[in-house]
Amino acid sequence: MMDFEVIRNWIQAHLNLAPETQDKLVLSVAVVLLFWLIRRLLLRVIYRRYDDIRIRYQWKKSSQYVAVIFVLMILGRLWLTGFEALATYLGLLSAGLAIALRDPVVNFVGWGFILWRRPFEVGDRIEIGGVRGDVIDLRLFQFSLMEIGNWVDADQSTGRIIHVNNGRVFVDSLANYSQGFQYIWNELPVLITFESDWKKAKEILMQIARLEAEHLTTKAEQRVRKAARKYMIFYRNLTPTVYTSVKDSGVMLTIRYLCDPRKRRGTEERIWEGILEAFASAGNIDFAYPTTRYFDNQTEGKPGTSIET
Repeated sequence: MMDFEVIRNWIQAHLNLAPETQDKLVLSVAVVLLFWLIRRLLLRVIYRRYDDIRIRYQWKKSSQYVAVIFVLMILGRLWLTGFEALATYLGLLSAGLAIALRDPVVNFVGWGFILWRRPFEVGDRIEIGGVRGDVIDLRLFQFSLMEIGNWVDADQSTGRIIHVNNGRVFVDSLANYSQGFQYIWNELPVLITFESDWKKAKEILMQIARLEAEHLTTKAEQRVRKAARKYMIFYRNLTPTVYTSVKDSGVMLTIRYLCDPRKRRGTEERIWEGILEAFASAGNIDFAYPTTRYFDNQTEGKPGTSIET
């Protein structure tokens, strides 16, 4: 006890800290350590019980937010004379921060907006400000994306982590691949020559598309009905289809089908392999490509359309 008093007196003499202030400092450190220990023990239990990465992440983030809020409340009550003084202090502090630290404040407000309105959650695939990726982390001032696309085709991961300021949700358009409908429409254009049997080719493409994507129709209809409760989403036809159009080099047959956003490249590969195999065995269907042709109307033209020379 004597040694403790000696230490208190030495701190008061050399650091000019009153005994009451020293007690508050010790109690503040004890509160922080207590909540840190409780959170560590809680996460250890959660990690032993659950192997799901998403569940672990949610517990980790939620426990962090709860611990910080309680620590701030206790320290505010300890250091300030009542919550009235706390409210006054926070009001003055926020006004000063809004002027001096505009960007961090906007990012902090953006973090609150993301938690409240939930335009996306960790695990969603989004695009914002020209950047696409899977959300892997959400913090007070930034959220992180595992980038997709860019120099890599078909929405595959690049391996880079992109950090985006939370305030960007107020100024940039945000597209969420995972919320609402939860599927995307994908299209594959297939160009064949004018001389090909385009009707037969269209039947082949329809069979391949149905084999790949028709099983998603029932699930998609359920998702549409569920999403229609919140958004004005409606589709009359969710089955795969093939559209016909004419281009300079041949007949364009465009396959349109539903797919999971994260499986787009895999579905394209299977569909193209099916098309290559089917067209290889068809003697009257050929792929088209840009060519230069000479047309002799006298010999190739229809009767009655030849030009007299």
